[in-house]
Amino acid sequence: MTDPTVIETAALRKRYDEVEALRGLDLRVPAGSIFGFLGRNGAGKTTTLKVLLGMTRPTSGNARVFGLPTHEPDNGVAIRRRIAFVSDDKDLYDYMTVGEIIAFTRPFFPKWRTDLEQRYTAKFELPVNRGIKELSRGTRTKLALLLALARGAELLILDEPTSGLDPAVSEDVLQALVSHVAAESATVFFSSHQLAEVEQIADHVAIIDRGQTVVAGPLDDLRARYQRIQLVFEGEAPDLRVHAPGSHRVQRKGRVLTVLTSSGPAVTDELRGYRPVSLDVTPVTLKDIFLESVRTED
Repeated sequence: MTDPTVIETAALRKRYDEVEALRGLDLRVPAGSIFGFLGRNGAGKTTTLKVLLGMTRPTSGNARVFGLPTHEPDNGVAIRRRIAFVSDDKDLYDYMTVGEIIAFTRPFFPKWRTDLEQRYTAKFELPVNRGIKELSRGTRTKLALLLALARGAELLILDEPTSGLDPAVSEDVLQALVSHVAAESATVFFSSHQLAEVEQIADHVAIIDRGQTVVAGPLDDLRARYQRIQLVFEGEAPDLRVHAPGSHRVQRKGRVLTVLTSSGPAVTDELRGYRPVSLDVTPVTLKDIFLESVRTED
């Protein structure tokens, strides 16, 4: 039995005057996943978030959250009752103290979890009597995350949750997300430029470029599909083309030829036919997959 889908888009398009921000975006986020949403600046990530949150209507195509079309006004309230959104700006009321904004937020959410409020207040070492305007960026992020986690949301949508944070604070935030998903069966959908952090906690990823999905799936499956193959020859490495289906990037340097490929094992047999002295297959990182997916040809 497959997991139900929490977020789904199909052929999603959004045009702003002459700019087409989304060009047929297809996306599927399974329930209970930690889903990393990746792309270069201007790829369409922010527009996608706005469509999912009902902040803008698509030009065409469909976007559904919990099976509800986001473009229908009557669904907006029903969707927002079940999600929590933390923006890149971590918008908070600076004239309040930490304790005051928690108390102010609590009554708006019938499913508010006092146990989670207390847990994350202690875990994040939040100073309840301190003014929000006095908080460091890291502490503001932790407070914004507490307000999201404690409301009992089924889906957390986060925009650059660790942007600008030092490594220690980033680790606290990442571990809190992993623990929350495991304990509460929630789903996390987060946009980030921090590829190493996405690789650390995400189990699914989607990479978009120019408003379209170019790579998507379980992260372990993507790692298994992509590989780096290094061949060493007796003399100068040959100038070869790989014919196996899939994407391939070939680099030559002296006797060494390196191929980054999405063909998986299929390409290995073809390369052995060139009779290298040695052939080594090594795993790739999410960064390798990302750069290969969004790289533009000269």
